[in-house]
Amino acid sequence: MAPSPSTSECPTPPPSDSSGWFNRTVWGAGLTSFLSDVSYEMASAILPAFLRLLHIPPESVGLLLGWIEGIADLSSNAVKLIMGWYSDRIGHRKPYVVAGYTLTGVAFVLCAVAVSWPLVLAAKVIGWIGKGLRGPLRNAILADAVPPQHVGKAFGFHRAGDTLGAIIGPLLGAALLAYLPPEWFDQPDEPYRLIFLLTLIPGLAAAIAFAVLVREQRFTPRPALRFTASLRSLPKDFRRYLLPVFVFGIGDFSHALLILTAGLLLTPLYGMPSAAVWAGVLYAIRNTAGALTAYPAGWLGDRCGRRRVLVAAYLLAAAVMFGFTLLTLNGWTHPIILILLFTLAGVYIAMEEALEPAITADLVRDRSLRGTAMGVLATVNGLGDFIASAAVGSLFLLGQPYAYATAAILMFLGAVLLIPRTGHVEPPPPSSD
Repeated sequence: MAPSPSTSECPTPPPSDSSGWFNRTVWGAGLTSFLSDVSYEMASAILPAFLRLLHIPPESVGLLLGWIEGIADLSSNAVKLIMGWYSDRIGHRKPYVVAGYTLTGVAFVLCAVAVSWPLVLAAKVIGWIGKGLRGPLRNAILADAVPPQHVGKAFGFHRAGDTLGAIIGPLLGAALLAYLPPEWFDQPDEPYRLIFLLTLIPGLAAAIAFAVLVREQRFTPRPALRFTASLRSLPKDFRRYLLPVFVFGIGDFSHALLILTAGLLLTPLYGMPSAAVWAGVLYAIRNTAGALTAYPAGWLGDRCGRRRVLVAAYLLAAAVMFGFTLLTLNGWTHPIILILLFTLAGVYIAMEEALEPAITADLVRDRSLRGTAMGVLATVNGLGDFIASAAVGSLFLLGQPYAYATAAILMFLGAVLLIPRTGHVEPPPPSSD
């Protein structure tokens, strides 16, 4: 096995501000993610209802949506892995992140002209390839921009910006759907198409914000770094950490299926248009909970140990999916139950997404390998998402309770595996600020 390069081989100095963490790169990345999430969450919130307007049988929408989400995740996996390694090889990452945000920003315009589901699939694939380009490289830039003891807070702040956009996006989509004058449109699908077009505005603004605001700390290129050698150089503790992440991930399906479940439950009570609006509002509630949780989760991980907090997040996720099992088994539609489950779903997602990359930064100290490591983490998550979304979407044909119960079991198993199999990451000493 190739030895891990020592950190002395990486001449790039650590971040110059050794006491603080809230720098231009951190808030610039947060603003970028806010704008990008406004864009694609506007589209995501209305997509399940839009698919139903394309004359797809209601019982098949879950299957189709699960496979669309899964194929989109799978298509981004190779991009995430290869781009992480490639950025370590060439010594810079920022241009590819900007390109990724641009792709995601323009992708959903295809839905505005879609007359059948294949063009919707194409839009998701293009958008998620953009996410594959940007995700691990942006995380590596962010990890390099702050002192090690503040990595959790930086990722928590970034996640808060991400989820704040994910609050406004669904609310904006639902509000437009509810209040656009009906006399403007001849067909019931036309308001949805207009909203897909409007996603261009925040989507392109996100790419511009990252290009202008974020400063990348470059490091010495390693043109001789081979892909397989880069993977072999990753620490053993990191590779062991990926097992529970993957097991949890194959239960952690796309939450577009939660929107679909809410819409299907509420349609008999309110009709499809109003049910779609309420499902979008529930999704915004989920994202509000995530925005309020992301920074505290990062802070708590910095103080108490990131692994412990991530285990708690995985257990909470299993409990949420068990709740959805009971919900769909009994046909409950009480608003309090739906709000509670969507809120807790937002909490666990925020904890997971703030802490998984922070633990990766802890386990991979060599900054010249962090792009590869973040790419591997993103690929493992993406592969899990593909399996989860495709499998859970397929299980919808048997009945939604089967799908949610399967997810709950896998998430619980991931939490159990995280306890004995991952090297403990001690929290850093409390900082003075």
